[in-house]
Amino acid sequence: MRKVVIHKPGGYDRLIIEEHPDLSPGPDEVLIDVAAIGVNYADCVTRMGLYASAKHYVGYPITPGFEAAGTVRACGINITDLAPGARVMAVTRFNAYATQLLAPRDQVFALPGRLSLEQAAGFSGIALTAWFGLFELAHPRARETLLVHSAAGGVGSMLVQLGKIADCRVIGVVGATHKVEAVHALGADAVIDKSTRDLWEEAERLAPDGYDIILDANGIATLGQSYRHLAPVGRLVVYGFHSMLPKTGGLPNRLKLAWDYWRTPRFSPFSLTTCNRSVLGFNLSFLFDRAGLMTTGLQQLLQWLDEDRLRMPAVTCYPFEQVARAQRDLESGQTVGKLVLTCA
Repeated sequence: MRKVVIHKPGGYDRLIIEEHPDLSPGPDEVLIDVAAIGVNYADCVTRMGLYASAKHYVGYPITPGFEAAGTVRACGINITDLAPGARVMAVTRFNAYATQLLAPRDQVFALPGRLSLEQAAGFSGIALTAWFGLFELAHPRARETLLVHSAAGGVGSMLVQLGKIADCRVIGVVGATHKVEAVHALGADAVIDKSTRDLWEEAERLAPDGYDIILDANGIATLGQSYRHLAPVGRLVVYGFHSMLPKTGGLPNRLKLAWDYWRTPRFSPFSLTTCNRSVLGFNLSFLFDRAGLMTTGLQQLLQWLDEDRLRMPAVTCYPFEQVARAQRDLESGQTVGKLVLTCA
């Protein structure tokens, strides 16, 4: 088997493809011959050495990756409902950047008929992130107004669609004009192109009374204003800090990181109670012990997919050997939809 190994945090040159012995499953594990792998921003942060759960659960060397799709090669002796040859997708806490993957049975799911292997490889991570942030934390109500930052990206694309499933008014934010059409096609009621308009002036025009839910993975660039633009009983959901990290070069600027950390808003409990606002945050990679919750979420998402109420955003594929290019492109902020590595 081949896998990407990061021996020490750093730039794109740290993504080393190595050959390792083939794997074999434990009693409750599924061994998958991987066909495609989802690329997530968390993988880039892991490469930089800044991803908390990577340090907490694994350390370095580490193989990044949270999701993959492929064909079952073998099953552990306790597994009777899967057989070799079955096409599946899996979620995993790291190790997905490989041509073979071992995953517990409850983290492996039959390939949805509507998805190709490449689409399925990129579905679970973004869909579960969006589902958990919106439905488990924010609890949207019909006719509420949502603001979705980075609406053309993987998670943002899902949030726009899930907001419409919840019968909400959804405003998407993008950072480049070429992304506007894609977000409209997902069902957004309006799209703010912050490369051509003032983001917050336009946000106020579209929702003068404020937003019921704002979903923000930008960090310091928008976090303070997102909080200030909440309506009474509004909920700010935080699931990333992208603007603190580089768009080019692949290496974080430690001085900028420290400065941005110092400037990051700290939300006073007195302010929260006075303004009747809530700030909620999460990191899905710390929730793998909640297997039942993950399964419930993915089952609901797959049902919406089967009903044609949810669709996979555009997928851009890269050969496994071009892992560095895929991460570089993702960090640039110019991509639309989901990036996926394919294994020959």
